[in-house]
Amino acid sequence: MVRLAAECACESRASAAAVVVGAHAGSVRAALGALPIEVVSNSDWERGMAESIRVAVAWAEQRESDALLLALCDQPRLSADHLDRLIAEFARTGVPVASHYAHKCGVPALFPRSLFAALATLSGDQGASRLLNDGRRLSRLSWPDGEFDVDTVEAERKLGP
Repeated sequence: MVRLAAECACESRASAAAVVVGAHAGSVRAALGALPIEVVSNSDWERGMAESIRVAVAWAEQRESDALLLALCDQPRLSADHLDRLIAEFARTGVPVASHYAHKCGVPALFPRSLFAALATLSGDQGASRLLNDGRRLSRLSWPDGEFDVDTVEAERKLGP
């Protein structure tokens, strides 16, 4: 599934792409093969998802990026087309852009540089959804496929072989 997410990022209009690796860095690197994507290590992966977000923010800051698009590898219905829709909406509005599914905003989502500091303050297993659902001005793109993620064995069975 990590390869699928990485392929979507590589095929999208994103100017650069990276995968943050932690606990299973070796197997993730192997799954990525020769994809043209940076691999960024998160040595503090045990501290939770927020640490991976901080690593991604540092990567984007180092590249002097105007924005950071965050996606997860547990959404098997992700597509480069959806990522491109997020990028186009950000180019049009200049505000954060979130995927909207299950009556809430979530990732994939695109954050402008002005929110990098707020992303870096997240902690533990707190993901970026807190920033996407706190009432701030943002664009929402409907993406019903986002509701399906593979976080459990039951969800993995539904995904099939």
